Amino acid sequence: MSRIGNKPVELPAGVEVKVDGNVVTVKGPKGELSQEISDRISVSVEEKEVVLKRASDDRTDRSQHGLARSLVANMIEGVTKGCEKKLIVEGVGYRVEKKGNKLVMNLGYSHPVEMEDPEGITTEAPDANTVVVKGNDKAQVGNYAAKIREWRKPEPYKGKGIRYDGEHIRRKEGKTGAKA
Repeated sequence: MSRIGNKPVELPAGVEVKVDGNVVTVKGPKGELSQEISDRISVSVEEKEVVLKRASDDRTDRSQHGLARSLVANMIEGVTKGCEKKLIVEGVGYRVEKKGNKLVMNLGYSHPVEMEDPEGITTEAPDANTVVVKGNDKAQVGNYAAKIREWRKPEPYKGKGIRYDGEHIRRKEGKTGAKA
């Protein structure tokens, strides 16, 4: 029994949901998103909530039920509030700045790393060690934040690298110089 899939998704004021076959389109103040979901899941808009039901109780339908509900909930959140991920850059000489629609990062390489903002996503560098990725599609925001993080994943000895805000890096003890 899917606990997440059975919960209806509440529709805030100003959000419109259209269902065309197995494509769900959500319109709101921050834009429009659409997502194709499994044809084994039926979506209906009832009063001020979206209700998802599955065709049967077999394993794949149960897993698709929770996924579809989460996708619809994320789309509704994205078009109302928007989504954001915050990244922290740690390390001596590591810094980030915004030039136009490019994010320029100095990460210890021989050259600065430049990343252009994809369509629908904006990045901000409020200070030299912080990057904020914003957009209305939660999957795109998370994907772009992961691409930024890939340039310097945090390492366990000194903690240098790019990490998510709130991410805990398990630290390791370095080598000891003396033998007993």
